Amino acid sequence: MPLDEDKYPVESDRRRFVKGVVGGASLAGIATAGAAAVNSATAPSGEGGGTTTFRAVENTDGPAPRGMPQIPIELEPIDGEDDFYIKGVWPEVSTETQQGREVTVAKEEIGGVEYSSEWYQYCGVQTYAGVYPNAQKENSDLTNYFRYTKSSKYEWQNNDVSGGEKMKLSHFDDYKTWGNGVGTDGIGKPANGTWRSEGLDPAETMPVEVIRSERIEEAAKESEWLKASTSKGVMAHLNKCTHFCCVPGFKQEGSAKFAAADAIYCQCHQSVYDPFNIVEKSFVALPRPAKE
Repeated sequence: MPLDEDKYPVESDRRRFVKGVVGGASLAGIATAGAAAVNSATAPSGEGGGTTTFRAVENTDGPAPRGMPQIPIELEPIDGEDDFYIKGVWPEVSTETQQGREVTVAKEEIGGVEYSSEWYQYCGVQTYAGVYPNAQKENSDLTNYFRYTKSSKYEWQNNDVSGGEKMKLSHFDDYKTWGNGVGTDGIGKPANGTWRSEGLDPAETMPVEVIRSERIEEAAKESEWLKASTSKGVMAHLNKCTHFCCVPGFKQEGSAKFAAADAIYCQCHQSVYDPFNIVEKSFVALPRPAKE
């Protein structure tokens, strides 16, 4: 890409206005990232962080610097029902000696990939209680179940389920035909949710988006990572745009104008993500502040 090429979709009337702001923010981000890498390695006030390789839904357009991190999922059978709860997998918790001191970490290998809590340490999420490796040990109310948001961008969710309710596989049974008047019907069924956020300050809610699609099922046949991190066509990602930390959505109103009707679209600055293409990326994860 030429250095002077605008990354905003051509249709956007904001591209020239925002370009200067984004350019300045990008430079600031480089400085912040460098400081974070040094800080995480040398400062006792923070843990985790540094250069992290992760799996993400691919950023295909707009100013976002990288994709949003995928969350591995698992299906838990529900007693007495022919159904499953949908849960996000949290990495195994252990302690390591780093820079001469014991620190708690959360990481494990899944499908040949090192999966770590550091995947989610950006956009301020690194300060959220739920992202600390041993959060569940310190707060027994926290769980790995995905729970529906109280208010959703999707009419089906507002009508059929309640806020705080655990997501079930059966809620997505019509994923092969579902549509909302945006883009192609039957491409996948989404839901807005929260993860590892029970009982916390609303400002610390970890937003997620869950999508069930035949495209995910097909992709999992060719990828060890997707075979291990998705199930029955269900995948999830942390729903924080990597540009200015907004909350985007799959098949959103207004996305067709930016050729994103069948993609994840962030209406703030028109970043676009492909939920059906999971890519390997690296970034500098911000360190978690040390607890008192």
